[in-house]
Amino acid sequence: MEPQMPQRPQRDEAALRAFVEDMARLLGDWGFPRMAGRVVFTLMAADERSLSAGELADRLGASPAAISGAVRYLGQLGMLTREHIPGSRRDRYRLVDDSWYEVTVAKMTLLKTLADAAGEGAAAAGGPDTVAGARLAGMRDFYDWIQDNMPSLLDQWAAVKAAKAGQPPPEATGPAVADSTVRPW
Repeated sequence: MEPQMPQRPQRDEAALRAFVEDMARLLGDWGFPRMAGRVVFTLMAADERSLSAGELADRLGASPAAISGAVRYLGQLGMLTREHIPGSRRDRYRLVDDSWYEVTVAKMTLLKTLADAAGEGAAAAGGPDTVAGARLAGMRDFYDWIQDNMPSLLDQWAAVKAAKAGQPPPEATGPAVADSTVRPW
């Protein structure tokens, strides 16, 4: 008896479409534009490395204008890159490698902004000895803690990712550098 070749896992297109919509809805509940969520998870779920705006519109049953706005937004976040198709007037869009990591690093500015604003609010409320001041100081302290610990978490993730790829761990990067040009969600 001949050994059987392993079969390639079968894609469940209906389940993937439901996944894309569920993830877009989840991100939408957090304030992320829904169409941008649909586009990013369509790209994540695609076997192709990149898709054209037309392919995205077809897969999502969306208008070209909706796709245009979503890819522009994702490009501003640094999650998506546009690649020109030689000999064509069309472009293809692909996710930036490690896009979740890159967006997290970029959002470090938002954490600092939240911590600083909460600190100002705590002072305006009469300081941490008042009820409102204590709540706001707690928010400030939480975001300060997250900001202080995020670089270590990102370094740990880089080591885990390298280990999964069979590569040596990268050197620690130290404090994360936030990109102030990236807008918060």
